[in-house]
Amino acid sequence: MDNRAEIRAFLKSRRDRVTPEQAGLPVYGNRRVAGLRRNEVALLAGMSVEYYTRLERGGLGGASDAVLDALGRALRLDDTERAHLYDLRATASGSARARRGAPARPAVRAGVRRMLDAMPTLPVLVTDQRFDVLLANPLARALYAPAFEDASGKAANTARFCFLSPAARQYYVDWEQIARTAVGALRVAAAKDPYDRALSDLIGELSTRSDTFRVLWGAQDVRVFRDGTKRFRHPVVGRLDLDHETMFLAADDQVCVAVYSAVPGSASEDGLKLLASWAATTGDRASEGSEGSGKSEAPEETDAEG
Repeated sequence: MDNRAEIRAFLKSRRDRVTPEQAGLPVYGNRRVAGLRRNEVALLAGMSVEYYTRLERGGLGGASDAVLDALGRALRLDDTERAHLYDLRATASGSARARRGAPARPAVRAGVRRMLDAMPTLPVLVTDQRFDVLLANPLARALYAPAFEDASGKAANTARFCFLSPAARQYYVDWEQIARTAVGALRVAAAKDPYDRALSDLIGELSTRSDTFRVLWGAQDVRVFRDGTKRFRHPVVGRLDLDHETMFLAADDQVCVAVYSAVPGSASEDGLKLLASWAATTGDRASEGSEGSGKSEAPEETDAEG
């Protein structure tokens, strides 16, 4: 897998956003660009212009940790961007760490299923790096009802829902933030697993069908899921402001478990209780993908994440 274009685009986008003033460099005469030039990045990173130019053209494969750390400081990368740079090196042409072969599809272990069954009063959603929903308990299925309905019987995918469903902008109060995070997380995933054909197909589909996704993808920004608050406009119970804790399984860092909760005594807690009553009347059960029981002891491999 040749990822030189991705390396070039990422490094150029990062130096374009750093001004000489931010980097503590003097400015002389007129500049055609607001960001740093290659020679200025090389100066800040303590390397030759020729070597940095080779790196920016995609030659990260043989770069040492010290070189990447120096680049990170020069380009003022945050922790997520530094990790992304390491991922790009790991899959770069000529890297001893480059992955060979397609990644295995994640499976949900029986222990994870039992954990969901033990938390009936909280929405719990299990997803993979492609935003396919692997598993959802009944309350999570009720919370994400618009995404499951949009999937039309297929495995729900919250990235596809976010960008391709007209209902998503109404459903997510902070739709733009959700969209940016989704794109950034997909870019991180693509750098880690460039051989994931399903992931590449999803990115291609969203780029083709969504102008917003295509613009955000071109910005080269990277993001990771963090704990925080999501605000929903649920079609049945109305506004829900829910805190979420995001955990990645130790045995498989592609599988993400998100647990949602409401502040005690809040209107959202009342809304969550109402949602639980509605879920009980609809007869939803914990399921993998779009159907099946979450209590099954034999884990099966399915598409996932949301």
